[in-house]
Amino acid sequence: METMPPRSTRMPIDQDWTSVWPTASTFKASVVPLPLRMGWDCKKGSTPPAKYANAELMKIPNFLHLTPVHIKKHCVAIKKFCTPWPKGLETEAALEKHFPIDISSSDFCYSSPSIREPLSRVVTLKVKVSSLQLDYHAKDKLLRLVDDRYNPKTDILTLVTDRCPTRKQNYDYAHYLLTAIYHESWKTEPWEHEKVESDMEQYFWDMSTSKRNIVNLLRSVDGKTPHQMGDELPDDADEYTSQPEVQEYAQAVSSLHNDGEDLHSVNSYKEAVKKSIGVIETIVIITSISINYVYRELVLLGTVIIIRSTFIITSYQTDLHY
Repeated sequence: METMPPRSTRMPIDQDWTSVWPTASTFKASVVPLPLRMGWDCKKGSTPPAKYANAELMKIPNFLHLTPVHIKKHCVAIKKFCTPWPKGLETEAALEKHFPIDISSSDFCYSSPSIREPLSRVVTLKVKVSSLQLDYHAKDKLLRLVDDRYNPKTDILTLVTDRCPTRKQNYDYAHYLLTAIYHESWKTEPWEHEKVESDMEQYFWDMSTSKRNIVNLLRSVDGKTPHQMGDELPDDADEYTSQPEVQEYAQAVSSLHNDGEDLHSVNSYKEAVKKSIGVIETIVIITSISINYVYRELVLLGTVIIIRSTFIITSYQTDLHY
């Protein structure tokens, strides 16, 4: 009986490959019309073994069932089960807003007695901290808890879980960690209420002596008695601290303390001081005050001031040089 030639030699050029290799299957040399070689021959100068009876080709996974034509047919077949893309999620920004958590994992194909790859159980969770809607206290506590898992340049918190034996367990564990960290960051311990200005992790102008001094200065310029109630501010403090020039001064001082000294922060601080002094001068021109007290309060603000101003006191002019 005559043996039939291999199918690969009888295939036409326009053969429908999806009919030849419809699903995942072990490599068959008689079906694949490609001159494949794989392996190693011990003889010096010899080429790798051909595809016929090649165990190396048979024991590894192949993707002959996932050609572009296969995938196109698969998409057509499952299209009837798909739903329209949700409206309002056309951009990346919209996706990040409504789905801030990003989950990633890896699948592996390799030759091994076990189908489980240890690294396939690893799950990585990424989320932008700004999307968690934390206040200052909660954000500061969360960043202290996660340590180096937070990237300040991208504002992304990354949690990698690999303790559990399966991917599903690590997926649930990653969400548990995020939930636990979030709720823990909102807790305020009783001892945190005992913190004073020197215990703070950064400079807060609202808690500083600079704010109290400038409020007392503006009150004295306005002809009011300086407030002497320790750390408490007078009832009319908001009237002075809400002024745009004072707000700009507060931001400049905070930036200088928290971000460090550089050309931009120093220049911003200088301009803010000049503007705040302009506010004081405008009030002084129409008010009778003690010049010595104004000078003392300006020194208490921690500001080096060199100005030449004209003050109108009662009915005569005085040139004041500092």
